Amino acid sequence: MPKQQKVPIKFAPQAIGGVYSNQMMISHTREEFLMDFMNLFPPEGVVNARVIISPGHLKRMIRALKDNLGKYEAKFGPIVEASPPEPDELTN
Repeated sequence: MPKQQKVPIKFAPQAIGGVYSNQMMISHTREEFLMDFMNLFPPEGVVNARVIISPGHLKRMIRALKDNLGKYEAKFGPIVEASPPEPDELTN
Protein backbone atom coordinates (compact mmCIF):
# COMPACT_ATOMS: atom_id res chain seq x y z
CA MET A 1 0.00 0.00 0.00
CA PRO A 2 1.28 3.48 -0.77
CA LYS A 3 2.12 5.59 2.27
CA GLN A 4 -0.61 8.14 2.96
CA GLN A 5 0.47 11.75 2.98
CA LYS A 6 -0.96 14.28 5.44
CA VAL A 7 -2.30 17.35 3.69
CA PRO A 8 -2.76 20.47 5.81
CA ILE A 9 -6.27 21.89 5.61
CA LYS A 10 -7.11 25.58 6.00
CA PHE A 11 -10.49 27.27 6.22
CA ALA A 12 -11.30 30.01 3.75
CA PRO A 13 -12.10 33.08 5.90
CA GLN A 14 -15.73 33.18 4.75
CA ALA A 15 -16.23 29.50 5.72
CA ILE A 16 -14.97 29.63 9.31
CA GLY A 17 -18.32 30.63 10.83
CA GLY A 18 -20.32 28.13 8.81
CA VAL A 19 -23.82 28.73 7.49
CA TYR A 20 -27.21 27.64 8.80
CA SER A 21 -29.52 25.71 6.52
CA ASN A 22 -33.07 24.56 7.18
CA GLN A 23 -33.76 23.42 3.60
CA MET A 24 -31.79 21.60 0.91
CA MET A 25 -32.48 20.88 -2.74
CA ILE A 26 -30.58 18.29 -4.75
CA SER A 27 -30.30 18.01 -8.52
CA HIS A 28 -27.90 16.12 -10.75
CA THR A 29 -26.45 15.60 -14.17
CA ARG A 30 -24.71 12.46 -15.33
CA GLU A 31 -21.36 13.76 -14.03
CA GLU A 32 -22.23 15.62 -10.82
CA PHE A 33 -24.66 16.27 -7.99
CA LEU A 34 -25.60 19.80 -6.97
CA MET A 35 -26.70 20.43 -3.39
CA ASP A 36 -28.16 23.84 -2.66
CA PHE A 37 -28.37 24.66 1.06
CA MET A 38 -30.71 27.47 1.98
CA ASN A 39 -32.41 29.38 4.74
CA LEU A 40 -36.13 29.35 4.13
CA PHE A 41 -37.87 32.06 6.13
CA PRO A 42 -41.09 33.14 4.44
CA PRO A 43 -41.76 35.23 2.51
CA GLU A 44 -38.46 34.19 0.86
CA GLY A 45 -35.54 31.83 0.96
CA VAL A 46 -31.86 32.43 0.33
CA VAL A 47 -29.36 29.89 -1.02
CA ASN A 48 -26.30 30.36 1.17
CA ALA A 49 -24.15 27.48 -0.09
CA ARG A 50 -23.92 25.30 -3.19
CA VAL A 51 -21.87 22.11 -3.13
CA ILE A 52 -21.09 20.33 -6.41
CA ILE A 53 -19.66 16.81 -6.14
CA SER A 54 -19.06 13.72 -8.23
CA PRO A 55 -21.38 10.69 -7.92
CA GLY A 56 -18.54 8.61 -6.44
CA HIS A 57 -17.82 11.21 -3.78
CA LEU A 58 -21.54 11.50 -2.95
CA LYS A 59 -21.60 7.76 -2.30
CA ARG A 60 -18.69 8.11 0.16
CA MET A 61 -20.40 11.09 1.83
CA ILE A 62 -23.61 9.10 2.32
CA ARG A 63 -21.64 6.29 3.94
CA ALA A 64 -19.82 8.78 6.24
CA LEU A 65 -23.12 10.47 7.17
CA LYS A 66 -24.77 7.12 8.00
CA ASP A 67 -21.76 6.13 10.10
CA ASN A 68 -21.78 9.40 12.03
CA LEU A 69 -25.56 9.34 12.47
CA GLY A 70 -25.27 5.84 13.95
CA LYS A 71 -22.55 6.99 16.36
CA TYR A 72 -24.62 10.03 17.38
CA GLU A 73 -27.75 7.95 18.05
CA ALA A 74 -25.74 5.34 19.97
CA LYS A 75 -24.48 8.11 22.25
CA PHE A 76 -27.54 10.41 22.52
CA GLY A 77 -30.49 8.22 21.52
CA PRO A 78 -32.67 8.06 18.41
CA ILE A 79 -33.39 11.21 16.45
CA VAL A 80 -37.03 11.78 15.55
CA GLU A 81 -37.29 12.90 11.94
CA ALA A 82 -39.04 16.24 11.57
CA SER A 83 -42.14 16.40 9.41
CA PRO A 84 -41.82 18.41 6.19
CA PRO A 85 -43.49 21.82 6.32
CA GLU A 86 -47.04 22.05 5.06
CA PRO A 87 -47.43 24.12 1.86
CA ASP A 88 -49.42 26.82 3.70
CA GLU A 89 -46.59 27.17 6.27
CA LEU A 90 -44.26 28.24 3.47
CA THR A 91 -46.54 31.00 2.18
CA ASN A 92 -47.88 32.55 5.42
